[in-house]
Amino acid sequence: MPDTASTDGPPPFDDPFSEDDVEQRIYGTILQTREPTTASAIAERAECDPKTARRYLSWFGELGIVIRHDGHPATYKRNNAYFEWRRINRLATNHSVKDLQQHVEKLTTHIDSYEEVYDAKTPAAVHAVEVAETSEKRTIDNVCSDLADWATAHEERTRYERARQQRASTDRQEI
Repeated sequence: MPDTASTDGPPPFDDPFSEDDVEQRIYGTILQTREPTTASAIAERAECDPKTARRYLSWFGELGIVIRHDGHPATYKRNNAYFEWRRINRLATNHSVKDLQQHVEKLTTHIDSYEEVYDAKTPAAVHAVEVAETSEKRTIDNVCSDLADWATAHEERTRYERARQQRASTDRQEI
């Protein structure tokens, strides 16, 4: 009888990096780390020797992927600025200035509609509970969802505008 168990698909959730090499396991661990963490703790999660982890963490530090905090012992934290730069760089590389500008305009229209609905310039200026209590149409869940979407639209517009500026600068340099 043939084996019908599928070997396709992602690895089991308990061990998502089991098939990866040590570099990928350390990198994956860094992606999941939010607080400064020792090389030993990272090595334990990545299932490797602490010396190996320190070597890769040093290299990732040189690349800007992690930030090393001196101390005894030293700790490492993912560099969110690096990942933000990488997202913007990918947008600039994969889209034309025109496409990026159109997306900025679309997001601006989306943001403007929230500003009009909530009579505020930013989601932070809206008191969600007050709005929900004084509205017959909006629940607190609806308002919170709108505010989260509005904040995301602001962040995305900033990314797309930075990518547009980067792409426009690159295009000018190539002329």
